[in-house]
Amino acid sequence: MKTLFKTIMLFCCAISFAQTTVKGKIIDNYGQPLPGANIIVTGTTTGTISDYDGNYTLTVNQDPPFTIQISTVGFETVDLEVTTNPQTIDVTLVEGTALDEVVISASRTPERIFESPVTVERFGLKEIKNTSSPSFFDSIENLKGVDMNTNSLTFKSVNTRGFATFANNRFMQLVDGMDNSSPALNFALGNLLGMSELDVNTVELLPGASSALYGANAFNGIMFMTSKNPFDHQGVSVYAKTGITSSENAGDNNFVDAGIRVATAFSDKFAAKASFSFLNGTEWYATDYTDYNNPGLSRLDPNYDGLNVYGDEVSTTLDFDELAAGSLPIPALTNYGTSTISRTGYEERDLMDYEAESIKADFALHFKPWANDFEIILNSKFGRGNTIYQGANRYAIKDFFMQQHKLEVKNKNFFARVYTTAEKAGNSYDTRFTAININRAWKNDTQWFTDYAGGFIGALAGQGIFENPTQEQIAAAHAAARLNADNGRYLPGSSDFNNALTKITADSDLATGSKFTDNSKIYHADANYNLSHLIDFADIMVGGSWRQYSLNSDGSIYTDYNGPIDYNEFGAYTQIQKKLMDDRLKLTGSVRYDKSEFFDGFVSPRVSFNYTADQNDKHNIRGSFQTGFRNPSTQDLFIGLNAGRAILVGSAPENLDRYTATSAQLSTSGQAIAGSPTVQLDGGDAYDNAFSLASVESGAPEAANVSIVKPEKVTAYEVGYRGKVDRFIIDLSAYYNAYEDFISNKTVLAPLYGTVGDNTLSLLALQNEDYQAYQTYTNSDVKINSYGASIGVDTKLSGFNLGFSYTYAKLDFDQDEDPDFETSFNTPEHKVKASLGKENLFKNLGFNINWRWNDTYLWQSSFADGMLPARHTIDAQINYSMPSIKSTFKIGGANILAHDYVSAPGSGAIGAQYFVSWTINQ
Repeated sequence: MKTLFKTIMLFCCAISFAQTTVKGKIIDNYGQPLPGANIIVTGTTTGTISDYDGNYTLTVNQDPPFTIQISTVGFETVDLEVTTNPQTIDVTLVEGTALDEVVISASRTPERIFESPVTVERFGLKEIKNTSSPSFFDSIENLKGVDMNTNSLTFKSVNTRGFATFANNRFMQLVDGMDNSSPALNFALGNLLGMSELDVNTVELLPGASSALYGANAFNGIMFMTSKNPFDHQGVSVYAKTGITSSENAGDNNFVDAGIRVATAFSDKFAAKASFSFLNGTEWYATDYTDYNNPGLSRLDPNYDGLNVYGDEVSTTLDFDELAAGSLPIPALTNYGTSTISRTGYEERDLMDYEAESIKADFALHFKPWANDFEIILNSKFGRGNTIYQGANRYAIKDFFMQQHKLEVKNKNFFARVYTTAEKAGNSYDTRFTAININRAWKNDTQWFTDYAGGFIGALAGQGIFENPTQEQIAAAHAAARLNADNGRYLPGSSDFNNALTKITADSDLATGSKFTDNSKIYHADANYNLSHLIDFADIMVGGSWRQYSLNSDGSIYTDYNGPIDYNEFGAYTQIQKKLMDDRLKLTGSVRYDKSEFFDGFVSPRVSFNYTADQNDKHNIRGSFQTGFRNPSTQDLFIGLNAGRAILVGSAPENLDRYTATSAQLSTSGQAIAGSPTVQLDGGDAYDNAFSLASVESGAPEAANVSIVKPEKVTAYEVGYRGKVDRFIIDLSAYYNAYEDFISNKTVLAPLYGTVGDNTLSLLALQNEDYQAYQTYTNSDVKINSYGASIGVDTKLSGFNLGFSYTYAKLDFDQDEDPDFETSFNTPEHKVKASLGKENLFKNLGFNINWRWNDTYLWQSSFADGMLPARHTIDAQINYSMPSIKSTFKIGGANILAHDYVSAPGSGAIGAQYFVSWTINQ
């Protein structure tokens, strides 16, 4: 009996632990190894990936026969049968086309890009490896129709189809399903809290409105970045880059960029990964000293206000004849004149150290409790860095810290996730107020202007010039007056200057400092369920989301003087897809309802079709109609910030009552108007009792009558074609967008006394320059439309990859109908991009070149308006692979011809960036 029992147990154990081993090598049709290819047992989640040399080993608890599937992005999928144990299967994958790539973003469900109902841009591991840009995020600019606005070396803002500033809250950026936006600012800070390029799996980008599936912020486009799953992508990967940034005004500066990713599957139920990356370099210098408010003025002019010079915004008007009459024994002093005088400012490069830095860390635990496609994910992301943000002013973002934590449960039919985003402003500060308060630290404004007046009058009177001075004599007197007033000025680099800089940038009271505080948070939950496995007649999907904002700036940005401002919004949607005509016609309809705490609910429908015009799946026509909306951002509603040139005040009704500002301006005579000594203004004055700036500048002041902000709407139409003609893959699209209640800013002037439109006292305030400038947040009631088209052509000739794209974008808006309103379209009418590359020019040696051109265009923002000249840039790289050490070496550069350019008036001058890199993939 014992012998029989032992025999039975051994037999059972043999059955329980029977294993089949399959190994081999995966190469492409050029004989090159394919790392990262997926090898999966069909019908299960059991699988592995090929290593850097294309080799794989798959061990499964299953006896033959069974089928394995081998796939990787950009190649045709192969199914092969395993019949023996062990078995060696070498596979050659045939390169597919971009039409075969699978995307998820367009319909929230996997589908071939060929069948997508809307335009989709995509790149993955292959494109990241071959990019000529210094980083994968930079390479997004090479996608068709995409604009990349460079705020700084570490902050680049992605946009499509116009209407973007650096504060791009019309475009959504998701990283593994989490909104990458700053809670307080409502827009993404580039890749500051993104992911290391070692962990990037795919990037998908949808131009245009996507509100029907993704809600309010997906108004002008949405980008999805997904990371590598540790079950599929295991091992240790490392990269190191170094090089120089080079520009005319900043010279040559070193930078370093390094990262590591570690991932392992401990079993078929538990896997983990961690990644870390670090970048340090020198920012692009902003040295535009043009006076945009007074074109033609130079530093020799008394009212000079340079764009990248700060502190010179503080000015007053001095009547030298009146001032001299009380101090000189001259009975008839005339023609010294009246002049507007500004204080001497400091250049931006004196006010910040221009250190660029980005540190990112990512940790994730993945659980598959039943070893199938049901997965639980715990994920934490951390980002810290130094960058520059250009909004109403230029802000030095120092030691900025942002973190996200997510719990997600999903399988192939559903997902549910909750996450939170929290940030801290660190030691960030406003450069304009830094300069203003450094000036005031060594001499207050009243004393400075008094010294200026005394210096001016003394310079003329000292020469016996008591009347009718010449222009040359007046200019010399102004120069002498500035020297007199600047006596004792803190010089950049001096200990007095450095001590004042340190003290002021640590002080959050804008009357004496420039630091801003931010501890804002977002709490978010969303879920999606695909019912296609339960319903036969159509694919039906439902989902929804909820979000709460918690704004906490201690009154330094928002009017949260008495504690955080909390508000929430929610939405729900459904989508139905149906294939007809032997699956050649796919119809999609979706609708979403969203509700913000402050506004009525909004319904966003979308209908689309996708028609395959031939039986060989080579020609596809698509079209869509949808409406979208955008809720006013947190800044539109709750900002309360004195930006120097103007006070920014959000238009939520409670915000108008909460924000107050006492103006210190006096009339030109130095005496307050009778009955109006000191005036207390609040946010309501900007909206209810103010003149429009354009009417004042035209000489015919009129009431602005600014309405409080409400949601913005768009009706979007798009048609497109995707197909393969001979060797060429063609993607063509055209769109038309009609906007309603377009959100933007109006600058108004609120008088310190009088009622606009009722009497002449308010006009006297304008004449005496006794007013306060406000930037308001409102909607335009005029027609604003935009339209455009793009075409992309890709082909492969003799192993060379060639690509070309052209994008046309046009704004349809009559400025005369609303002179004070700025749309900030900020997009060139014409853009052309081209690429040329080959992965194996010689054995293990490849290269890639990208060229971009755009024509001149107008940039509008609260910082400055101006025309940007046409520009073209070339990025290039060569790479060499050494399979024996699992390494790729790359030498490359962005803007290699070193033609310096700016993304916006006042931003840093972008030069060349040259680099060498070494990447190891185990």
